[in-house]
Amino acid sequence: MKVGFFVPCYVDALAPEAAISSYELLRRFDIDVEYIEQVACCGLPLTDMGYDRKACAMERNLVKHFSGYDYVVIPSGICTDQVRNHLNAVEQTPEVKHIRETTHDIVDFLHDVLQVKSLPWARFPHKVALHNGCHSLRSLHQARPTELMIPDFSKTEALLKMVDGLEVAYATRRDECCGFGGTFSVWDASCSGQQGLDKVSDYERNGLKYVTSADFSCLLHQQCVARKFGVDIKTYYIAEILNGDAV
Repeated sequence: MKVGFFVPCYVDALAPEAAISSYELLRRFDIDVEYIEQVACCGLPLTDMGYDRKACAMERNLVKHFSGYDYVVIPSGICTDQVRNHLNAVEQTPEVKHIRETTHDIVDFLHDVLQVKSLPWARFPHKVALHNGCHSLRSLHQARPTELMIPDFSKTEALLKMVDGLEVAYATRRDECCGFGGTFSVWDASCSGQQGLDKVSDYERNGLKYVTSADFSCLLHQQCVARKFGVDIKTYYIAEILNGDAV
């Protein structure tokens, strides 16, 4: 199995430790992992603002360098959603369709493709709040949104329960948006900030000190809000915990 590993621009700039943990975690399994360094951005900011046609050049470059792999893995739910569901500015060739169908974030790849059953190297003896970001929850279908009357499931929780000593917990309003939203946090900063404060305050009321997610973007937003308002939490990207790097 040949796997391309793409690190999105914001992860590369702000959370290299999340990318390193993800890469090392993939290397623990019997797969050929190759780092894709010629792509900087998936085009999400342009798509978010409605500039689909302007995203075309980025998408063409993405398709060029994502080709030739059985799977592409991205340590970011929002960027995975962009590739799988919004790669629309380029012609929908068989090559593009293959990329859209075989691009996964770290959770989907471990749970659905590799079907991992144990993580014997991982230990984190703490109660951890799991935040399923909006894109991962409702676009990548990694867990059951609480508003849907369907059988309960959670791929993220299933993976975390393989970590020795870890107890999964949730905020009271577990599926409520934390306010990141990419460009939304720029154009409507006051609303975004209040949503973030509501989320981290919810953790605090429930005595939760550690937070993880399949989206570092959400963790970045929540950690910044928590620091500003003096809320004592520490965030880890999910691969940091699954790879045994969280301390």
